Amino acid sequence: MKMTKPFYKVREIRDLRDLIDQSVELFGERYAFEVKKDNGEHYFITYKQYRDDINALGTVLLSMGYSGGRIAIAADNCYEWCMTYMAAINGVGVVVPTDKELMSDDICGILNAAEVSVLFCDEKILEKLDRSGLKKETLFVCFKQKEDDERALSFDRLVSKGRKLLEGGFHDYLNVKIDPEALCTLLFTSGTTGTSKGVMLNQRNFCAEVTAAMGVVRVYPEDCGISMLPLHHTYESTIILFIAPYTGAKVTFCEGFKYVLKNMKEFSPSVFVSVPLVLETVHRRLLKEIRRKPGGEKKFKIGKAICKAGSKVGLDLKKVFFKEIQEAFGGSMRLIICGAAPINPQILEDFDAFGIQIIFGYGMTETAPLTIINNDRLHLSKSVGVPLPGVEAKILNPDPQTGVGEILVKGPMVMMGYYNNPEATAEVIDGEGFLHTGDLGSVDKKGRFYIAGRIKNVIVTENGKNIYPEEIEYHLSTNPIVGDSLVFADTDRKGNTVVKAKIFPNIEEIKEKLKKTELSDTDIEAEVANAVADINKRLPQFKRISGFNIRRKEFIKTTTQKIQRFRDENTRD
Repeated sequence: MKMTKPFYKVREIRDLRDLIDQSVELFGERYAFEVKKDNGEHYFITYKQYRDDINALGTVLLSMGYSGGRIAIAADNCYEWCMTYMAAINGVGVVVPTDKELMSDDICGILNAAEVSVLFCDEKILEKLDRSGLKKETLFVCFKQKEDDERALSFDRLVSKGRKLLEGGFHDYLNVKIDPEALCTLLFTSGTTGTSKGVMLNQRNFCAEVTAAMGVVRVYPEDCGISMLPLHHTYESTIILFIAPYTGAKVTFCEGFKYVLKNMKEFSPSVFVSVPLVLETVHRRLLKEIRRKPGGEKKFKIGKAICKAGSKVGLDLKKVFFKEIQEAFGGSMRLIICGAAPINPQILEDFDAFGIQIIFGYGMTETAPLTIINNDRLHLSKSVGVPLPGVEAKILNPDPQTGVGEILVKGPMVMMGYYNNPEATAEVIDGEGFLHTGDLGSVDKKGRFYIAGRIKNVIVTENGKNIYPEEIEYHLSTNPIVGDSLVFADTDRKGNTVVKAKIFPNIEEIKEKLKKTELSDTDIEAEVANAVADINKRLPQFKRISGFNIRRKEFIKTTTQKIQRFRDENTRD
């Protein structure tokens, strides 16, 4: 298979310290961050100040004897989070980004497994964490704490000490030689498969990811990115921590899912990293507002058609027809980078009509993370695109009829392996260096990849038919009555495999449809049944949903809003 070639010129980076140094040389006085204070005021941090802050924190950590140590972070996204990550990997030791939403026992389990020496955190973690579960003496540093106390050191005071050490001539941190092949980041997977493994990544992985992506996707120094997804995910951290400084772009922080549109109006970002659930929610709200206006849906369809025709002759009419929608995103939004789960192609097409391109890609933590992407020259709504430059991808044992098989990828961003788990590493990385992703997909004659689902989730019927739960869940998601769903295998009275679904209904949509303020169980069940029947009409007989259970509470999800299937599929509620 022919490999993708970059069509934008890229500059090489030796390691991630070199990345920051180059950023200061090229963009030193440009703003690297715009931060909103608790009182609502905004302040700005230049790239030069960012590097100085990183060096001060790294210096004080070395002076305290933490050279080679494991440095964990568990907190909301913030400037201090970014500082800590970069200081840890560029001269101290190994960073261990940790999901702040985990229970105390789970966080302690990660800190113990990684042998963490220092935990940088916020007040919520200090209150939640039961330190008796820690096997090793751990120093706590709290981001917003003003003074040192018996619970934790103050982050600001620690950085101030580092600045004084640098001024006094203690330059050990500045003189540390970076080995791009050495472990720098240890990430414990969120556990959607039921087991958490430590993914080992090095600076070469991240540098390769940045230069490959920037060879096919354009981000400008004038761009402003808003960070919403948790930074402990490689998907978010690679873009915010590495791609933003590589391009000289500015980073801002969202205050939470429910504040996304509010923060966009405040910061006017041009680039946004998202997951399908957020876009689906926003898309649903936008369409609802359009339908509420007299003739709104008709005008929307006409506007899309005119914009599409105009683009063919070089006319950009999107601001004429969809200015109000663009302003809802702050007025400057041009690019949304989306991944982590399948997305309705209609959403991609509609956002393109609004004048906002969605680049949809495929990857995993084990590949730092992207390997396949819809680049600037692809506008595909059903395919995840083509491999990044330098990446080989193929389908293992494709089905003769459907072409579906396991997706294998190979490239410089593939992980070093799983921490202290050579057996698990050998299971996923073969002798040729290909990572067996565990995902099923196909590839067309033009080298464009399509995702079918996870191998472990496949339902196999008695006559050998393969059913991918993700496909049926996608169809269910297109009905506004369905808030979320999880499709699973069951058996009927004859012992045959059948498809069933657990459905969390969208109560507000049902109320609006029935014009009621209160719903009975019968109302809800009838509407969900209608939705399932509607979906079944679009599915072949063997894929049809034979029964469903209605959930009364939301599914348990990861912080990237993926249902934790292993925690829900064996329960009836």
